[in-house]
Amino acid sequence: MNQFGDAIVRVVAYLLPGSDITMNQFGDAIVLMAVGMSTVFSVLVLVILTGKLLIFMVNKYAPEEEQPEAKRNNTSVINPSVANAIMSAVNTITGGKGKVEKIEKL
Repeated sequence: MNQFGDAIVRVVAYLLPGSDITMNQFGDAIVLMAVGMSTVFSVLVLVILTGKLLIFMVNKYAPEEEQPEAKRNNTSVINPSVANAIMSAVNTITGGKGKVEKIEKL
């Protein structure tokens, strides 16, 4: 064993008294950890790529339907009493500094 391996075994033996760890077991644990971490990384990359592919396919083959301009600009007439109430509320809240430029029905 090299000096680094001996130091690790001594540290583990100090931290876990009564444990009978060998460098072979430690190496197996490191390999198992590396395999597990690379598996998780691979699965996460696969999930990300699959999600991006799904988004691309949906945007390409099922694009969002755009509303015609006539429907999009269809403005309803606001009741004058409601408009006055909104303007007076803005005037009260802002202390006369606010100005209502446009009222749209959502």
